Amino acid sequence: MSFLIKICGITRPEDAALACLHGAGAIGINLWSGSQRFVEDSQAREILASVAPGVLKVGVFVNPHPLAVSESMAELRLDMVQFHGEELAAAWTDPPGERIIKAIRVSGARSLAAAEGWNPRYFLYDSLSPGYGGTGKLAPWDVVAKGARRPFLLAGGLGPSNVAAAIAAVCPDGVDVASGVESSPGIKDEAKLAAFVANARAAAAKAGG
Repeated sequence: MSFLIKICGITRPEDAALACLHGAGAIGINLWSGSQRFVEDSQAREILASVAPGVLKVGVFVNPHPLAVSESMAELRLDMVQFHGEELAAAWTDPPGERIIKAIRVSGARSLAAAEGWNPRYFLYDSLSPGYGGTGKLAPWDVVAKGARRPFLLAGGLGPSNVAAAIAAVCPDGVDVASGVESSPGIKDEAKLAAFVANARAAAAKAGG
């Protein structure tokens, strides 16, 4: 499994295209209405139409109804869904685990228990922060490094200047970024985006990922 770089919170087609151009392996759109990066279905279609072939299209949900997830997956042709709330594995038999990213909001070792019962394609370890991510708050790298279940993505406060250190310290199978490559919420900065992807790729190669 190759190292995955996911650019999340995309709100504009041009930003999706830039992320693909600079080497992102996955694009995330926020379908939770409580997010400052939330996009309606019509906007989501425009964004996803700009995603290059081979780049994963991920819809991000927070404590959704199963019907809403299945409808979005079908209508938007999502490759994967990301559950970023307090969802319980027992409540989800569809979609299959290989199409799920399950976020674990980490505050300490006990919070890692939220991974129990899940068998997703990826876990995503993020910081515990208001608004379910996208705040720029660092996840506790030491806790994640000791207790993460693989394969996993590291998120939470990453940016061009610290992603290499994060990869060296935590050894994730990929990284996820939203606010760290933005000029304002939902608006990506091309220079930051390009630097993030380049720095992450170099660090992953050095770590053998």
